[in-house]
Amino acid sequence: MIQATHLTKSFGSVTAVNNVSIALHKGEIIGIVGPDGAGKSTLLRMAAGILQPDRGTLFFDGRQYDDDIYFVKEHIGYMPQRFGLYEDLTVLENIMFFGKIYGMREKEIKNILPLLWRFSNLKPFQDRLAGKLSGGMKQKLGLACCLVHRPSVLLLDEPTNGVDPVSRREFWRILYDLCVEGVTIMVSTAYLDEAERCNRVALMYNGSFFAVDTPVKVKAIIGKPLIEIQSKKPVEIEKILKEHGDYSHAVQSGNAVRVFVSNVHKAKKEISTICSTHRIAVISIREVVPTLEDTFVEAITKVQ
Repeated sequence: MIQATHLTKSFGSVTAVNNVSIALHKGEIIGIVGPDGAGKSTLLRMAAGILQPDRGTLFFDGRQYDDDIYFVKEHIGYMPQRFGLYEDLTVLENIMFFGKIYGMREKEIKNILPLLWRFSNLKPFQDRLAGKLSGGMKQKLGLACCLVHRPSVLLLDEPTNGVDPVSRREFWRILYDLCVEGVTIMVSTAYLDEAERCNRVALMYNGSFFAVDTPVKVKAIIGKPLIEIQSKKPVEIEKILKEHGDYSHAVQSGNAVRVFVSNVHKAKKEISTICSTHRIAVISIREVVPTLEDTFVEAITKVQ
């Protein structure tokens, strides 16, 4: 649906997006994952046709953006981090307003309302001012406004940032339903657990991608096993392991410390000895399956 090739965008001396290429396939969710300042928002703005890349090309369904940018925008729904809802308008008035911005007649908007109510569950609140909605409901209203013109591609910039866990789960259920209907979705997120829910993920750092694949394959890019050390003193264990070259990338996670190693058997023996020397009791040391967060943190240390 969207083909981006060698996109580059700079602001003064800062290169926000550097030689990025990616393709969005019909009916998939692709997650753009990276820390603040990685270039996620700039990439989505270029994909939405809002920013012009300094270099590179963008195609929508085989049609180059530069040939007919208005056609492209008609088929894309873009939701920035702070979506421009009008808080002094009601839920229904916001939807009607955004529909008319896209040139829709009132009758056309009313015909699509049942669909928008069904996925958002906002019908009981259609007469409530947008400013009086909860954070999760505002995000669902923002999504409804993006969908009123029935776009085939959705670009969502950290749509669940600051939203409670229950609303986040409900929001993702809506995204899955849209994918079943054939909508293509690109979503940027700082939540690694959300990235696990995508068909593909792109790990982004300093304006570039360093991995693009399914979550399972991305988690295998480190090529090393991960071990977890359970203890009542994880802070102390992380500190002493960071002083040893082989385990300097150790990271605390709750009551455990996780670290990628070259050899599990050797690492278990060495870490047990290190902890014993410092008189720190270890509950268990075991190999575990890495999460996307484990992989991302380890990969970042290698590209820094």
